[in-house]
Amino acid sequence: MKKFSLLSIIITAALLLSACAAPAPTAAPAETAAPETPATEAPVATEAPVATEAPVEEITLVVWDQFYRDVESQVMETLNAEFAAAHPGVKIERVVKTLDDLKVTLKLALSEEDGPDVAQVNQGRSDMGAMVEAGLLLPLNDFAATYNWSERFSASVASRNSFTEDGKTFGSGNLYGVSPTAEVVGVYYNKTLFEANGWAVPTTFDEFEALLATIKAAGVTPISFGSLDGWNAIHEFSAVQHLLVSLDYINNFVYGVNNVSFDTAENQEAARVMQDWVDKGYFTEGFPGIGYDDSNKTFKAGEGAMTITGSWLTGELLTDTDQEFGFFLLPGNPDQTRLAIGGVGVPFSIRKGTAHADLAAEYLDWMISPRAAELWAGVGMLPAMPMAEGAAVEVDPLFTDTMVAWNTINNENAVGHYIDWATPTFYDSIVAELQKLFGKMTDPAAFTAAVQVDYAAFLAGNQ
Repeated sequence: MKKFSLLSIIITAALLLSACAAPAPTAAPAETAAPETPATEAPVATEAPVATEAPVEEITLVVWDQFYRDVESQVMETLNAEFAAAHPGVKIERVVKTLDDLKVTLKLALSEEDGPDVAQVNQGRSDMGAMVEAGLLLPLNDFAATYNWSERFSASVASRNSFTEDGKTFGSGNLYGVSPTAEVVGVYYNKTLFEANGWAVPTTFDEFEALLATIKAAGVTPISFGSLDGWNAIHEFSAVQHLLVSLDYINNFVYGVNNVSFDTAENQEAARVMQDWVDKGYFTEGFPGIGYDDSNKTFKAGEGAMTITGSWLTGELLTDTDQEFGFFLLPGNPDQTRLAIGGVGVPFSIRKGTAHADLAAEYLDWMISPRAAELWAGVGMLPAMPMAEGAAVEVDPLFTDTMVAWNTINNENAVGHYIDWATPTFYDSIVAELQKLFGKMTDPAAFTAAVQVDYAAFLAGNQ
């Protein structure tokens, strides 16, 4: 592992701007003594007052987060402890949920008087949009101005956590969350296997597919994959889709503007590629019955040459394994775009009914501070904000790979989207249709037509 400053890496990212500290509180003015008046007689002696300290107000800030994996949780525990230490009388009551649990329980919890003060709220219409529409989230615009968050996040990044006040328009309006981590979806590969077999990282999509055939012929699973949980099948499909569509298309589609359609030749081609990979046995045998975490465990153990997923997996691949891993962006052919699914992680938001809005905003500012960036980088996760100048963090080459990938798509203005954000029901619709697609129970044209039904219904009702 090498130790070096990541500042030069971070400032090259198009969407990560220089960090700016929150304004320092002004010092309380010194108390001035009252002017003396001439005494006409000796003052009566009185007992000196006993000095007392004002009691510290005790406040419990309830925070729900979804950083349940070991290395992620350690970062949160450290950040919470340091925040509490800097705020005497403040206790952080941390509640840890999986993202699926948050999706099921958070909306109701935010509507209750004793609900969380701060919570991570998944982006997109079905989660953040629905909670904005229900009046459950506090707009953060004033806090963003106070703490200069615009100098940490570009307008493009902020738009992914923004909605109009009625929750109907995604990508504009008020800011409702800030994200501590960045994400890019690409290809993890087993360097140990690659070196042992003389396989090279491909530079075009044609080379990538040729490599899949070569790996399969060697008796190794080309792509470690399990679709039981549903959501990662979206990434599998969309990673190829992003090579075939334009940035304008994917922006329009996710934000629900300009009347684009899912039923296109490009999306059908991505679906055809998925079925071709199924037919050729490029995925893990029995993948429909394998969960995401179980698939990652087998990949980490050396079963499977590659897996297509997001940079959040890096920390898990750095411990308890005798394999070495690398990461690269799924390459396009010369005539293709090279978009990649990416953006920022699940953001922290503030419950609209909290009695501690100012303290909650300080907490959000701490979660996207240079110190937080340093801790996330230290466990191999991409920070969405810059670290302090001169910060040095010991990192593994795998983390460097993901940082280079993130910087590349930022510099090339090639940051795509998670397409399941497109409508409140799109996640359920596309997961169901992808199960049929991967199971060969439908064809590409029927797949895109079925998904379009959901999208068209949403557009019609959102006019």
